[in-house]
Amino acid sequence: MTTHPRKTPETLRSKRWFGASDLRSFGHRSRALQMGFAHEEFMGKPVIGIINTWSEINPCHTHLRDRADAVKRAVWAAGGFPVEIPVMSVSEQYQKPTTMLYRNFLAMETEESIRSHPLDGAVLLGGCDKSTPALIMGACSAGLPFIYVPAGPMLRGNWAGKVLGSGADVWKYWAEKEAGNITDDQWKDMESGIARSHGTCMVMGTAATMMSHAEVLGLTLPGASAIPAADAAHPRMAAAAGKRIVEMVWEDLTPDRILTRKSFENALTVHMAVAGSTNAIIHLIAMAGRAGVSLTPDDFDAFSRKVPVIANLRPSGDFLMEDFFYAGGLPALLKQLESKLHTDAMTVTGKPISETIALATVYDANVIRPLDNAVTTANGLAVLKGNIAPDGCVIKPSAAEPRLLKHSGPALVFEDYDAMMKAVNDENLDVTPDHIMVLKNCGPVGGPGMPEWGMMPIPKKLLKQGVRDMLRISDARMSGTSYGACVLHVAPEAYIRGPLAAVQTGDVISVDVEARSISVALTDAEIAARLAAWTPPDRDYPRGWGKMSAAHIRQADKGCDFDYLEGTAKIPEPEIH
Repeated sequence: MTTHPRKTPETLRSKRWFGASDLRSFGHRSRALQMGFAHEEFMGKPVIGIINTWSEINPCHTHLRDRADAVKRAVWAAGGFPVEIPVMSVSEQYQKPTTMLYRNFLAMETEESIRSHPLDGAVLLGGCDKSTPALIMGACSAGLPFIYVPAGPMLRGNWAGKVLGSGADVWKYWAEKEAGNITDDQWKDMESGIARSHGTCMVMGTAATMMSHAEVLGLTLPGASAIPAADAAHPRMAAAAGKRIVEMVWEDLTPDRILTRKSFENALTVHMAVAGSTNAIIHLIAMAGRAGVSLTPDDFDAFSRKVPVIANLRPSGDFLMEDFFYAGGLPALLKQLESKLHTDAMTVTGKPISETIALATVYDANVIRPLDNAVTTANGLAVLKGNIAPDGCVIKPSAAEPRLLKHSGPALVFEDYDAMMKAVNDENLDVTPDHIMVLKNCGPVGGPGMPEWGMMPIPKKLLKQGVRDMLRISDARMSGTSYGACVLHVAPEAYIRGPLAAVQTGDVISVDVEARSISVALTDAEIAARLAAWTPPDRDYPRGWGKMSAAHIRQADKGCDFDYLEGTAKIPEPEIH
């Protein structure tokens, strides 16, 4: 490895604000003094921005206010000057219509907050689904050294002696409630047991998947992604990140020195090994684009065919993230996958993965399986194409009933979510287990923002017959905690007159996961004629972020970034006058 020149106090970026002998620098220094800091506390020291997504309306990030203090303590001790900068907190539980509508705006806020302030490096605090890709996308575009502190999963749930996983068990027990097998009182009692601490969902949902990706990409300290939020090891990790970022600034360890094609291929390997969230296909494509690496859905499919699922985690397996942590966490998983990884890929430690996992050990081989005893041998994710989805769509085969992975049946079509919900609650609905539910106009533009509506509820009529899975197709996403035979991210979406818009109730749809195909029994001419006569629903936002997003968001197969944020073109440093 070539030696990279170290920074000196004279070459720090922050010196442009604090170190000049002009009127403007006088103002910068005097305002630091106004806040109670002495010259020796900030002059000639790396200024570290702590980009914090904490808020009181984000239960996954409740503890990040305290973690920022842990980071600060360590930055001070390491000879840096920490400054906390709050940014938008995208709360999956509360923010509507979907946090995906705000991912790119958080990315933009992160980038601009870093670039516009006198920072030399940054520590990113996030975890809930969209915050991880957003923070990393923005920080990559800003280009300064950064390290990511993942919020970590919450403790495992507990109700009536049963171990609960957030999301996955909510859908499971809701189905039983609708079928009449769980009482209203039991359902209410479960509320207090499903989420027992701060932290993200504790299954391998989107939050855990993206935190795992941040680690394998080399953007966190080793082992950081699986530490439970409530564990004492978590603030220690935050402090260690604060210490490390100061050294990263002196080393000038910028993201372009860490993130390469190899890094993202490692992330693809891990994604398949953990049967990660389908949402990651969108986020990784967008993140890679900000790092100058081209990823496509076909890359995901290729890795799916050759990497087995070895993490036995819900919703595709049996265990939860707390168990994964006790079993050795991501370093142990990487050790099992060593033969399939680019172990020379760099990390924020300044060392390659080969060194960061050298001593990793698997402590529970049922949670983290060896390659020769996989949960499933392949197909952690599959990309299907056909006349419904010429640009592709996604399914998670490991989370579906095997009988549905090759299936033909009549479509039951809904133009919007409200119509679908009204229908599934109608016990006289004309539906059979062979029907294929289709939901339109829920994509990046039509949602807007591509809400997590893709795991459509099984109609109550079928639930009472014992049916727990059926094929469902949409241009929406689904929660990473969800499961079932859900075909998602149909591209192009219906709202912009993708062929999905042409599908009508009664049309025969065929899905073959092994063949990677999806089609409706219509000719190209029939599809074209229907699209010409079809009118999309009203989604016109007269102003605001909804209008901006609709005008600039890319389709799912392109990562849903905004067209004006894509790429690696460098924005000039701000003039200081």
